[in-house]
This record gives sequence, structure tokens and C-alpha cells, in this order.
Amino acid sequence: MTPASPDRILELGHAYRACRTLLSAVELGVFTALAEGPLDRDALGRRVGIHPRGARDFLDALVALGMLVRSDDGLYANTIEADHYLDRNKPAYVGGLLERLSMWDYGVWDSLTTALRTGRPQYSKRDDNALYVGAVSHDLFARGMTVRTRRVAEALARKFPWGDHDTLIDIGTAQGCLPVCIAQAHAHITGGGFDLPTFAATFEGYVEQHGLSSRLRFHPGDFLHAQLPAADVLVLGRVLHNWDLPTKTMLLKKAYDALPADGALIVYERLIDDERRVNTAGLLSSLQMLLGNTGGFDFTGADCVGWMREVGFHNLRLEPLTAEQSMVVGLK
Repeated sequence: MTPASPDRILELGHAYRACRTLLSAVELGVFTALAEGPLDRDALGRRVGIHPRGARDFLDALVALGMLVRSDDGLYANTIEADHYLDRNKPAYVGGLLERLSMWDYGVWDSLTTALRTGRPQYSKRDDNALYVGAVSHDLFARGMTVRTRRVAEALARKFPWGDHDTLIDIGTAQGCLPVCIAQAHAHITGGGFDLPTFAATFEGYVEQHGLSSRLRFHPGDFLHAQLPAADVLVLGRVLHNWDLPTKTMLLKKAYDALPADGALIVYERLIDDERRVNTAGLLSSLQMLLGNTGGFDFTGADCVGWMREVGFHNLRLEPLTAEQSMVVGLK
């Protein structure tokens, strides 16, 4: 049979243009400028430094993409979504993550063919860690991680039986969104987060802001070399996919050793569906690992259950948390 048209193929092939337009708008601070109020094309162009030649098409493309609105008299304004998430001065700002994509990941994806042919990463893990702990803006990156984690944390607060446990440590916690969310929903929970020492100040500030300093504290360390803090529940969220299988297994074994009898490990990721046919986000995330390091890869729920069982966990179950992310829970 002859397909109706090649439109879907061509749309996918040109998808980079819409992505680049959004990333450039974030870099230029378009949404932050408009958070102060609507502006016409010339005034907005001057505010963010856009040359007149491209200003009209660029701003109208953002209108067509649903990121801006334009009034009949030519004033541009943020959409509700853009105003909430793309204004640098708002706590829900996700632009730190988008600036990372713009500065690093977007260009690296141009080397995907090379990575597929060679099996080698296209930027060093050291450079990636440098970004993780410092470049662009450490605080903006941590805030972006918080926004991305919040919906997962809210689902986890509802779906896990926290009444059966008293303490929690979030491994790779960044700003501490997950333990804060759990502690807010369950007044008996204490614990905190574990991450590189550079995250101590941003974690402590975020926890203090939410009035939880007496219940949650920061544990500094590198999980590749240090033992994990002990707690009734440990969480490994979007951590395992960064590493090769021996390192994944090592981290799971560290978690097992740090838990008490009947303690629980929660692993959440963009788990690929077991048939590897439909979870585009998980599969593309795994290609990101190919580009970014020497051994990382995303995996299916069945893979994770199998690795946790080999380490010694039992009563394993898999449950969706959001449209993209799911958790695997195991008991010691």
C-alpha cells in the first residue's frame, strides 16, 4: 500500500527547528522580559538584543508554537505556561535545564551518527559533571531539577506506604524536592538527601524555606565511592541510567547494605516498556546516555526487577508514577 503522504516523516525531520527556537528564546531571556508586561516587537527586540531582521519571524514563530500570544495591536505576551515555567525570577523556572540542553546536549546530538558507529561518548563525563556541579548556573540547574521532580514526588507521596516507615534518604537529591514533598505529606517522616557536597547550601536553603530543617538534613558524599546513609527507605531517582551494568549493580548492592531488615528501596526512571516499542522518552534518554558517557543506558522494568532480585531484594513491584516515569519497589 502507498502511504498518504510523507508529512509525518518530514515533520519529525524538521523538529529541531522548533526546539532551537524555544532554546534561543530561553537564552535571550524573552519570557523573563515579558513577565514584566506585554511589549511590542521593537521594544522587546531591544530589551533582549534581537536584530530587527529576524525579530518578527522569531517572535511570531513563538506565537505559533504556543509559547507567546500577540494582541491585535501587536503586543507580545507570555502564555500562562511560559510565564509560570520560563521566567527566570519565578521558583518554577525550568530554564536552567533548557540552558543545559542549549549549551551542551543540543550540539552533542549532532554527533549521534558518530556515536552509533563508534560506541563512544561525544563529550567527556568530566565535562558533564562540571556542568552538573557548576556551569550555566548551579542554582538554576537545581531549581530545574526540582520542577522536574515535583510531580514524581507528589505521586510517590500518595502511592508508597509511608506509614510503614519512619526515615527516608533521597540519593542524588539536588535541591531536596523529593524529601521535602514526602515530609510535607507525612508528618512522621524524617531523613534527608545525599548528594555531592556542592549541593549542601541549595538543599539546606530549600529545606529551611519549607520549615523542615528540624526533620531533614543534607548528607554530603559521592555515591560511587562512599557508603550510602542508612534509612528505612532509600530512593534512587533517575540515577541508575547514568551508569554501566556493573555500576548499577554496585549501587543497588550499596542500597541493600544500607537498609535495615524490611527496609525499602525505590528506583524510579523513565522505564522503557518491556516490549521496547512505545516508550519514546525512555529510548531517547538511553541514546542520551550513549552520547554522554561510556556505559550508561536506560532499561525496562523487567531489567530493574531482575537486577534488584539478584542483589537480594524481594516483594518487588512496578508501578507508574507519571506519564513518563515509573517506580520499582523492593524490600530487604
